[in-house]
Amino acid sequence: MSSPPVVPIHSIDRMTPGTSHVLRRAFRHVACAGLLVVGTAAVSLAESPAAASLRGSAASLDQQNRQAERHDFTYLRQSEQLRRFVEAGLLVPIRENRAFRLKDVSFPYARPEVKLFIERLGTQYQRACGEQLVVTSLTRPLANQPRNASPRSVHPTGMALDLRRPTNRVCRSWLESTLLYLEEQAVIEATRERGPPHYHIAVFPQDYAVYVQRAAARNDSGIGQTPSGTRYTVRRRDTLWRIARRHKTTVDLIRQVNQLRSAVIHPGQVLRIPVGLSAN
Repeated sequence: MSSPPVVPIHSIDRMTPGTSHVLRRAFRHVACAGLLVVGTAAVSLAESPAAASLRGSAASLDQQNRQAERHDFTYLRQSEQLRRFVEAGLLVPIRENRAFRLKDVSFPYARPEVKLFIERLGTQYQRACGEQLVVTSLTRPLANQPRNASPRSVHPTGMALDLRRPTNRVCRSWLESTLLYLEEQAVIEATRERGPPHYHIAVFPQDYAVYVQRAAARNDSGIGQTPSGTRYTVRRRDTLWRIARRHKTTVDLIRQVNQLRSAVIHPGQVLRIPVGLSAN
């Protein structure tokens, strides 16, 4: 297959240095606030995908490339072009923290919304599993794509990342459940890859920004908050199903995290609760 066409550069990709400085300051403010504030113009959500799945497909690639076109993202060809995008503030540095680390990432830069996605997911993953999320790839120019990369990959646009597949079964189950949930919300497209084992994720920037705003609004109104952080004390008439539903997780995950042999629980029992899927 031929290489993807160079998508016309969006007006935001043609900003003057002065404007890019303002954008960089705005994104720094946004990162500290933990969410992205979108403009007043209406932003339409992505088309609802078919049943969410981590299996790769032509339809998944179609969806990712439609999103790149929708955002007027450029498919970067060379590392020099990537550096110009970094200088303009269109790609931002991804720096490790306590929740996630980078492993063999050649170009630690991505679109601002991808940075937000990694930081939020990493924090929740560490809370749920007690270990760091591992990012293995971010923006890759066409000239630096590996041999086995799809010619339709959106890594050159800065909207994609790869995550290492956890070896811990509970952590792997949590991560895959979360990715599937976010696919159902039409804010990402995720694929489970085998060689080497990892997850390829394309973040849909506008839709993810709107999603984060709405999640923040729900939390401000007290909806979806988890009592006692990641621990919960069982009350009378509680069942695992009710607890899972209340915290936006699953019975299987609660049983795995707490090593429960059955669904029987007792008042006063303290359970570890995986971070709610809707909280990402």
